[in-house]
Amino acid sequence: MKASPYLVFNGNCIEAIKLYEKAFNTKATYCQYKDTPTNTNYPIQPGTEEFIMHAILPIGNCTIYLCDTTPDCKTIFGNGAFACIELDNEKAVKTAFEILKEGGKVFCEAQETFWNKCYAECEDKFGLKWSIMIEDKCTCTTECASGYNQNCTCTICECNNQQTST
Repeated sequence: MKASPYLVFNGNCIEAIKLYEKAFNTKATYCQYKDTPTNTNYPIQPGTEEFIMHAILPIGNCTIYLCDTTPDCKTIFGNGAFACIELDNEKAVKTAFEILKEGGKVFCEAQETFWNKCYAECEDKFGLKWSIMIEDKCTCTTECASGYNQNCTCTICECNNQQTST
């Protein structure tokens, strides 16, 4: 099973796609409203022909979907959700963060935290909040996976947080 976010924009989705392609070093595929089959029950609103009907943005082994809404159904991003992206290394996190924070707000500079080697939070210029971090890849040995290992540095399993009994 897989869950993927679907981000909805107010006519500026193509601009967002270009920013996210740059931030995550990827390439989106998309179709615009003008590319869809004609349907008399759902006519294209004038002025929305260039809007994004559906876009697919691959990031690593994940996918983010994007589209534009119509002017009569405005999107407002709230403070109750973040798009959370896990990247391969600190450089990728910092690069994405530097690009996404331009014209937006910074909540947490890219830095080491007690749960991740490089974590950052920001709101981009479109109002979307991002949580960006290094993907946690467990490097535990069988010993670690079955119990406490004082040399474990991963944060996926609980072995590095357990206490030995004396």
